[in-house]
Amino acid sequence: MATERKKRVAKNAKKTTRVKIGKGLSLKRGQEEKLSKKPGSSNVGRYKKVEKGDFCGPSGGAAAGTYPVNSKKRCRAALSYAHNAPNPDGIRACVKRKCKDARAEKKSYKGRRKK
Repeated sequence: MATERKKRVAKNAKKTTRVKIGKGLSLKRGQEEKLSKKPGSSNVGRYKKVEKGDFCGPSGGAAAGTYPVNSKKRCRAALSYAHNAPNPDGIRACVKRKCKDARAEKKSYKGRRKK
């Protein structure tokens, strides 16, 4: 009985030819591994719950599904990891464009006031 289940699971696995790497993003099976070897694309497919428009990877020459910017924390992370992309300035410009509200909340530190 267990062997029948394994056969059925294996049969269904062969049917799926695409792998989900994000909301609205999918790739052919095996393509994900090839893209992860590309510079700045080691985390392809690790953000399955992030929507398609919340990635900045393609702007910097990295694969789709990299450099997510759906929160303030991820915006900062994308900026700090931008140096790994083929075109870091593209990542920075994309983050600047998509994370305006995150930058607006940043408080400036003027130092200690003297009385």
